[in-house]
Amino acid sequence: MEKKKSVSSSIMARVVRKKKPHSGLASQFLPYFPEIRKKISLAGLEITPHAFLDNVIKSSVLLSISLIILTFILFSIFNINYFFIIPLAILYPPFTFWYLLLYLDIAVIKKRRLIDYEIVFAVRHIVIALRSGMPLFNTLVGVSVGYGELSKEFNKIVEKVTLGTPLSQSLREAAQNTPSKNFSRVLMQIANSLSSGSDVADSLEAVLNQISRDQVIELKAYGRKLTPLVMFFMIFGIILPSLGIAFAVILLSLIAGGAISQSSYLLMAVFAFILLVQYLFLAMVEGSRPHYAI
Repeated sequence: MEKKKSVSSSIMARVVRKKKPHSGLASQFLPYFPEIRKKISLAGLEITPHAFLDNVIKSSVLLSISLIILTFILFSIFNINYFFIIPLAILYPPFTFWYLLLYLDIAVIKKRRLIDYEIVFAVRHIVIALRSGMPLFNTLVGVSVGYGELSKEFNKIVEKVTLGTPLSQSLREAAQNTPSKNFSRVLMQIANSLSSGSDVADSLEAVLNQISRDQVIELKAYGRKLTPLVMFFMIFGIILPSLGIAFAVILLSLIAGGAISQSSYLLMAVFAFILLVQYLFLAMVEGSRPHYAI
């Protein structure tokens, strides 16, 4: 008996030690960021707010040190006064901290796009199945496979109902914990129809038509948005770099009397700027593009 008690106590001690791997700094910062818990839930990440904030703090420290070292190297190459490293070293930690916190927002947006990708086809599947006489729960089981991230959300609802949670309650809980407004509207419409006793298929068809119209409007808005983006790319990504470098080489050769052998670093900086503009343009185009299965 004593051996069993000692073994069980040692196991409990290990569990207690494993439950406290986080730094005290994360505990102090966590009350100032109450939205982290909600964003983690919306993004569907399997991590605690404490662990996430602890990882952000550690990563921001390492990234700040790397940036300071890189800045020191660049200042040495361009013969810049090292005094200016001090304000940059002060700005790097909060900048990297806030930048890494954006990971949650990106994760939420990514999951919302994955859910909205096939929502029209999934809801149409539900409407057709209900009109053919299939029970609602069996219909939800049918769409829990084959529709990517959306099927995972439906599968969570099916699992809750299987474990004894009422269907209406499961639908409302899922509607509150999803980053997709369209999916939330669909779930709330089903839950309200169940509560009122109205036809679920008719209610879903009205929501489906509204979602389809919204997607068409968003696609048209994206088409109109491409025109200024292309103009921005043509000016800052092609015209200004090509003509600007040509004029800069001519002016430097006239001013320096042809001695421009030390301008290679400047040309490398201009080349890096051009690459940055190209990347920002592609990122803006990809980021603003609606992701729907049509």
